[in-house]
Amino acid sequence: MSGLLKSQRSTGYSKIFFSAFQQTNKPKCLGKRRQSEEYIRRFISENTEIAGEQSLTPEIKLRLFTPSCRFWRERPELWPFDDPYWAIYWPGGQALSRYLLDNPGLCRGMTVLDLGSGCGASAIAAKLCGASHVIANDTDTVAAVAMHMNYELNGLELPLCVTDNLIGSEPEDLDLILLGDMFYDEAFATSLHSWLDRCIKTRGTRVLIGDPGRAQFEEHSIRGLLHQLAQFKLPESVKEENYGLTCSSVWYYHPQGRIKGDGLPGLK
Repeated sequence: MSGLLKSQRSTGYSKIFFSAFQQTNKPKCLGKRRQSEEYIRRFISENTEIAGEQSLTPEIKLRLFTPSCRFWRERPELWPFDDPYWAIYWPGGQALSRYLLDNPGLCRGMTVLDLGSGCGASAIAAKLCGASHVIANDTDTVAAVAMHMNYELNGLELPLCVTDNLIGSEPEDLDLILLGDMFYDEAFATSLHSWLDRCIKTRGTRVLIGDPGRAQFEEHSIRGLLHQLAQFKLPESVKEENYGLTCSSVWYYHPQGRIKGDGLPGLK
């Protein structure tokens, strides 16, 4: 599976779907590097549906898995790539994308990194809001192809897609880092916490986090460093696919606490 994405992200129908993938012994990476982008594009087109209308961001079109797609029911050992976390529009990403679309000034003219971008919805939202430079980062190369296809669906020029693991790398000159549904493992969250601190201290980067309140997020020490900016009720279809979750929130992360004049909508 992707180096940035773990099984704990999945809940509800999605959990049942991904648990089937994880119970097989198939070589997940075998063949991925051997397949051309043309093959991957064709495979995604044939095995996903254009969806998004029932999400928090109906204005964004995405190629996603739905219950009517073949691999929702197919034997998982037939799947030729890494686990397809890019094919689900996770609730944290939905809240983050909705917040950006409602507050376009946050991205206008900015350099934005969408870390662990999956389907690329937050990167798309940033671009729709006028970001001058968007970097979509996911270690799954199939996710990068899916992101390109989703950008094209929304009539946008392709973003810069980076498949290297950026966590722990030397901080770049970024205005804004977006993280949706990334707090799924305590050890991973701790390493992420340290890297975000460096980005903030050395570059003055802002960090926005979208999460529906999973236990790994609520119980981590980073939770005490967050300021809630917005909370969204999840649409009925999203609740059904993520039973136990009813809302998803956007948080502002700053290890030094609130800074006067930050001017983020919803900051109290």
